[in-house]
Amino acid sequence: METRAQPRPSALCLGTGVGLRARHYADFLDSEPPVDWSKVHSETYLGEGGYDRHVLLRVRERYPVSLHGVGLGLGSAVPLDEAHLEKLARLVDCMEPFLVSEHLCWGALPGRHLNDLLPLPYTAEALGLLAERVSRVQDRLRRQLLVENISAYLRFRASEMAEGEFIAELARRTGCGVLLDVNNLYVNEVNHGVSALAVMDALPRGCVREIHLAGFHAGEHCLIDTHGARVSEPVWRLYDAALDRFGRVPTLVEWDTDIPELSVLLGEAHRAAAVQETRLACAA
Repeated sequence: METRAQPRPSALCLGTGVGLRARHYADFLDSEPPVDWSKVHSETYLGEGGYDRHVLLRVRERYPVSLHGVGLGLGSAVPLDEAHLEKLARLVDCMEPFLVSEHLCWGALPGRHLNDLLPLPYTAEALGLLAERVSRVQDRLRRQLLVENISAYLRFRASEMAEGEFIAELARRTGCGVLLDVNNLYVNEVNHGVSALAVMDALPRGCVREIHLAGFHAGEHCLIDTHGARVSEPVWRLYDAALDRFGRVPTLVEWDTDIPELSVLLGEAHRAAAVQETRLACAA
């Protein structure tokens, strides 16, 4: 019988983490890798039982866990998938994660779910829809939800406000937090000329509760957010700016394609930890 995960003593996590991927299950089961926390994609573990869930329960005994969703499609025009939300709520109750997040995107049409994180127009209408959905999710989960800025390969002429202003107003209306993906900021800056620093400056200092770092692929015409490479030097520089503005925030190194040995991820996470210590020491 599946049991509720037991909280680790250091429930308040302020360090650096890596994602838990199937390739690294054995590393986490057979040893205790030197990271502060781990992130999982919620949808991988919605089923009650099975080997994936078994591994997550074991890992949760030793590490705080962040649940990161890719399937709610908060901005979709179709009704919120209540069955999906109910499964997520049960997972949250079982794992007691220290953070729960979703992407600021849409992904469904009537009768069809699209396997992508699609961008939204930054309009008052979209903001109203998202505020209603985020509030509904928070009420059901009985906790704050973090929303993540996404990388986008098009922009809408209909947008009425800038991305940072849109996210800040969503946080003000709902009390949600922000998962700031610094790599996504850089990808959008290169692809669309949108200032990453301006987006960060628009966000209230206290709303950013988690930061993600990742790598991208430089295509012929644009950057592609693959999460399949080391964090680039421009993204590290933006991470400096994020720490200057938001202070010490739990930081994750994401690597979701062409996944390397765990030692490579740990190296990136340790660099993030070193950057944290350096920036915060300078600010003291």
